[in-house]
Amino acid sequence: MRLTTAIAALLLLAAAAPATAAEPKAKVTDGHALSLADAPKYGPGFTHLEYVDPDAPKGGEVRLHSIGSFDSFNPYVIKGSPAAGLSNVFETLMVSAEDDILTEYGLIAKSVEVPEDLSYVTYTLREEARFHDGTPITADDVVFSLNLLKEHGQPFYRFYYANIARAEKLGPHRVKFHFSGPPNRELPQITGQLPVLSRAYWSKRDFTRSTMDIPVGSGPYRIKSFEPGRFIVYERVEDWWGKDLPINRGRYNFGTIRYDFYRDPVVALEAFKAHKYDFRLENSSKDWATGYNFPARRDGAVRVEELPHDQPTGMQAFAFNLRRDKFRDPRVRQALGYAFDFEWSNQNLFYGQYTRTKSYFSNSELAAREKPSEAELKLLEPLRGKVPDEVFTTVYEPPSTDGSGIRPNLRKALLLLRDAGWLVKNNRLIDPKSGQPLEIEFLLVSPAFERVVAPFLRNLERLGVRGQIRVVDSAQYLNRLRSFDFDVVVQSFGQSASPGNEQRDYWHSEAADRPGSQNVIGIENPAVDALVKAVIEAPNRASLIEACRALDRVLLWNHYLIPQWHIRSDRVAWWDRFGRPDKKPAYGVGFNSWWVDVAKPVPPPTDAPRDGG
Repeated sequence: MRLTTAIAALLLLAAAAPATAAEPKAKVTDGHALSLADAPKYGPGFTHLEYVDPDAPKGGEVRLHSIGSFDSFNPYVIKGSPAAGLSNVFETLMVSAEDDILTEYGLIAKSVEVPEDLSYVTYTLREEARFHDGTPITADDVVFSLNLLKEHGQPFYRFYYANIARAEKLGPHRVKFHFSGPPNRELPQITGQLPVLSRAYWSKRDFTRSTMDIPVGSGPYRIKSFEPGRFIVYERVEDWWGKDLPINRGRYNFGTIRYDFYRDPVVALEAFKAHKYDFRLENSSKDWATGYNFPARRDGAVRVEELPHDQPTGMQAFAFNLRRDKFRDPRVRQALGYAFDFEWSNQNLFYGQYTRTKSYFSNSELAAREKPSEAELKLLEPLRGKVPDEVFTTVYEPPSTDGSGIRPNLRKALLLLRDAGWLVKNNRLIDPKSGQPLEIEFLLVSPAFERVVAPFLRNLERLGVRGQIRVVDSAQYLNRLRSFDFDVVVQSFGQSASPGNEQRDYWHSEAADRPGSQNVIGIENPAVDALVKAVIEAPNRASLIEACRALDRVLLWNHYLIPQWHIRSDRVAWWDRFGRPDKKPAYGVGFNSWWVDVAKPVPPPTDAPRDGG
């Protein structure tokens, strides 16, 4: 919940020292934040966030859960499965609030200065900032962290930090990041998201490997105890250097946080009913509709609530692997999309809880839901002939039905497949060039998704396409995803309110064949590359919106995936042993501002009920 998203920024953070005479004059204000908005939500004199209780009591234990397993405490490399909750151990230069996601507030950084030409950013660090071993956080640690992540971290970091040319130590607590390429309003914000790692600790270890050695962090929690693959316990750092900062007051109230790991989501839900853990975010519509009718819920010991949010919902979809020849023709991908009946699924499987996703930037102003504006056309016209014609004329709508039948859509699918050269022989769809039938394996990590894919496979069978489901454990799934060993996967492409450099990792040609990249689809399209560049280099908010909408159109009309669905609320269940602030943040649940209410009795764990569905 504490990981910061990629957000572009205007530059409003106070500077500790002026720029040198040889450089452009730094933009200096008596501010305290980097913000894309006209102004940060919280002014320089704020004492705490609106969605916290600054006097919330500390202590008590909260028990959470995670699906899968873990074998590493290093979340920054591609090897291993990192434990849940590690973001509470490591701290960043700056951090966003859940009610102001276009702004970052100083954390390890006390102040910053940025020139008007956006060629660099200089941070002054808090002298009181400490790692858990008591050593101070210095400029050496910041420089070390950037170089370490770019050279040896997950492939994502090399793309995300590509335009951070270098970091320079200016003093024990001052560090300067030099930028390359055209001016980029996002880069100061990206540097603010840098996790600062201990040079003294990591320089003595092989950072590229997974590890079960307890790391030295600087966040509000440290690892207390664990058993690999089974549980991990974090304890609150009582003398944490950041506990009294305005951005942190009233947060991180739990004395200990325990994660128990479950291999099976069904078992995990039953464990919640038996009060083996306390809090649950529900992502299954079936479980939300049918799985919470058990005695503790009826008696009020368990509370269940839908909490609306304003956060962008991005894109969840069936993602094709374009590295496979059978998916290279967009007409084939489009045809397969006609075989997915969302309306039937929503009525019969999802209890009407979902909305069909129609944009890569859904639930935000960045979505292309009208015909291109003049500003968009300026971006798109140079690409005419290189992008589908519909980009210029038609707002994308995924295939739909009235929920009563899909035959008209299957007829359209067959026409597209025949146009692409495929033939039906003996009820099988055959590629006449190779003589091979069209077969598709859906790689899943959750058995719960089988009920969604199975009806889809029946529709594909009517087209002559043979499909199968392969469910694997989380470790094998990660390995196959990282090596692009799949036909189709269910993939989520999360988006922030202000996209930027991370779009390279999602869609850019350079990421297509890089193991571990987020370009799981394998998109290699110069037109997409050009629009990703336009997003990253957008000089202001208006330009960013237009660039995102143009990119959205081109991605949608290339049929790289089959859009699924989204929901504009968080479905939350918890055992009633917590206190929480009166106000909820607009862009999240705000769970790290809750606390254990000692006045409420703690129901003991029970055997799992049998009448919970």
